[in-house]
Amino acid sequence: MSEAATRRTAGTFGILASLFIVVQVPLYFLYETPPDWDILTRSLVGITGCTLYLVFFSGLRQLIRTVDPRSEWLASLVQVAGALWVVMVFVTQSMEAGAAISVDRDIDTTTEGPFAAAQYLMQGGISRLLMALLLIALGIAVGRLRFLPTWVGRSAYVLAAINLAFVPALYFGDNAADFYSAQGWGTTASMGALWSLWTLAVGISTLRSARRAEAAEQHPNGPKVPSYA
Repeated sequence: MSEAATRRTAGTFGILASLFIVVQVPLYFLYETPPDWDILTRSLVGITGCTLYLVFFSGLRQLIRTVDPRSEWLASLVQVAGALWVVMVFVTQSMEAGAAISVDRDIDTTTEGPFAAAQYLMQGGISRLLMALLLIALGIAVGRLRFLPTWVGRSAYVLAAINLAFVPALYFGDNAADFYSAQGWGTTASMGALWSLWTLAVGISTLRSARRAEAAEQHPNGPKVPSYA
């Protein structure tokens, strides 16, 4: 696959995945005690979006390797951290949907039911660490290779720092109504919203860069201009 095609594919799937998560997050706040349909719908939307994210992460890995094969380790970190984060989301969404299906009354599956406590670290600390690892690796790659705009690398570091700041939230209880707790809305939902908006912007930037990369491929002897310019 050419660099232009890689950029186009990664950007498209990054945009689509982000839009699914943008739609999912508000579904967590529609009801104090959500009905089953809401839980099942947000779970389906979430796992669909994360499946699309797998293509986005793979595209970023391929793009880094295409620009500089010597940066394979950074490319692998981006893909592996992203894939593990997706696995965490799959597990927690499965727990929520399973609780909604198996319990014969409406419950808040993030705080009640047979699997609620098992989600705390996966939706909180583990997800925050994996996301920070991906962001730091991507930030380093962008800084070294300049295959995406500078703002992508710098904002990746900022977002990584915010994720790491939420890791100690596990010491502050499990009240979902609190901003800073193991299951707090700041630790989980707000970070999901911030992440999806950031990846949406990165996806758009990556997709836009495909046109310049395609022009460079058609005129290999022309001036070397960054494909994201």
